[in-house]
Amino acid sequence: MRISAKNQLKGTITAVHPGSVNAEVVIELPCGQELTAIVTMGSVESLELNPGMEAVGIIKASHVIVGVE
Repeated sequence: MRISAKNQLKGTITAVHPGSVNAEVVIELPCGQELTAIVTMGSVESLELNPGMEAVGIIKASHVIVGVE
């Protein structure tokens, strides 16, 4: 896979929680932490996303929100 985004986290899909329009996809990283993404049901179907498959979470810096207390 060739992509310009540098923020890529490789792992294994542990869960796909489908909804009526979107699905929640959980990727477990090698360190044990989880990354959760919301994708369209169309993407779940076209990418054939299923638990146990390898996946890459790609984070576009302009869409990351940071907060502190």
